[in-house]
Amino acid sequence: MRCPFCKEDDSRVVDSRTTDDGAAIRRRRECSACGRRFTTAENTVLLVAKRSGVQEPFSRAKVIGGVRKACQGRPVSEDDLGRLAQRVEDSVRAAGIAEIPAMEVGLAILGPLRELDEVAYLRFASVYRSFDNLEDFEAEIALLRAEGEPLGHEPASNASTAKSSQSR
Repeated sequence: MRCPFCKEDDSRVVDSRTTDDGAAIRRRRECSACGRRFTTAENTVLLVAKRSGVQEPFSRAKVIGGVRKACQGRPVSEDDLGRLAQRVEDSVRAAGIAEIPAMEVGLAILGPLRELDEVAYLRFASVYRSFDNLEDFEAEIALLRAEGEPLGHEPASNASTAKSSQSR
């Protein structure tokens, strides 16, 4: 590592610490020529590969911006959006690869967004999955209902059956 003071190429590491939950390493170095100390930071870069072939660094702000549009008018706070973006970043970094397709980032958004707000999830999914007609929305809503039946509540058909058997 080149010394920023004397431009000597030789320095030694005095101290190393991880920061940002292990995503970066901060190193304290000492120049062997002039003896001055300086700090370096090593960061991992997660690249997102778009369909066009362009690569860009992963951005939590970009995730928040896209999800914010889907959450417009919904009871979702900025803190909720920040936590969602953190979950998405953690999820895509857990894959352990340096370059992730943009499609995978979108898929990583869908799960946490569904837990956060189902209406926002439908809005996001309709754009992300390119819903073409009403049937696409109906199919997704049916899937939400089938997978997300609230605990402790009977489906409408069972509730009416229970009432009719009680009245006998």
